Amino acid sequence: MTNIVYFDLETQKIATEVGGWGHIDKMGLAVAVLYHTDKNEYSVYLEKDADQLVADLRRADLVVGFNVLRFDYTVLSAYSVFDFSSVPTLDLMVSLEEKIGHRVGLDAVASATCGIKKTASGLESIQWWREGKHQQVAEYCCYDVKATRMVHEHGVRTGQVAYMSFKTKLKQFAKVDWATIGPVGYLLEKPATVAA
Repeated sequence: MTNIVYFDLETQKIATEVGGWGHIDKMGLAVAVLYHTDKNEYSVYLEKDADQLVADLRRADLVVGFNVLRFDYTVLSAYSVFDFSSVPTLDLMVSLEEKIGHRVGLDAVASATCGIKKTASGLESIQWWREGKHQQVAEYCCYDVKATRMVHEHGVRTGQVAYMSFKTKLKQFAKVDWATIGPVGYLLEKPATVAA
């Protein structure tokens, strides 16, 4: 596989400002980041770059992200008529939910698996965006992409990842089959359909 692309984005608004989680497509793209394995580099995109972001995602052999199917792709659907269900995608959150029976956040997985913690939260990112601290938002997004990449690469290499259980506060382990994904990747589920 020549070009795995790791993907994350941050929004301009929170769910309560757009009528709830059923209107993710109205939250607005603030910053998106891709890490391209073929070029070994990060790319940062603003709202005005949405067309280029979609084009770069379409060129990927596999897109890897955390909650990208329900969230990130739905945010992007406001900027493109492209059907993201045709993009070979591995959503680590969905994959882990299938294994352990409940959702788990990136911070819980990255800290238990790789010993790294998120640098901030999505709410802080939105506040920074409103304060004009766009560079800070981009750096935060880059760090989340790096954390996603580290978790994925660990899972490919070892066949398992760890996570901190919300209930027991203990480290748990989940077997993953991420190394078996072929050159075309696979889509674990279709992005959520959001009412207009």
